Amino acid sequence: FPNLCETISDNCVVIFSKTTCGYCKMAKKLFQDMNVNYTAIELDMYENGSQFQDILHQMTGGRTVPRVFINGAFIGGATDTQKLHQEGKLLPLVHQCQMRTAKNSDLSCSLP
Repeated sequence: FPNLCETISDNCVVIFSKTTCGYCKMAKKLFQDMNVNYTAIELDMYENGSQFQDILHQMTGGRTVPRVFINGAFIGGATDTQKLHQEGKLLPLVHQCQMRTAKNSDLSCSLP
């Protein structure tokens, strides 16, 4: 059972997903097409996946997947992610994070 805060702050791109979800596949494909590594947490592979969704709901205000985080910040679901990409804002966010990671600064994760 991964620690949500650590997972989100230790990885530039984290996608909370379900293996059966088409929108999740779309979000992952966006990052694959940009050659960006991401960490996918497949909630339906965990017995307590619904608890995860409860925590994500507290953190982000929604239970639907995918929930996409970049650089420790929630950026939205598949359509939000796609929109950022179309506006040319997605890759800069990822690059910001990769630079931050190189500097090894610590991101504090705020859970409500």
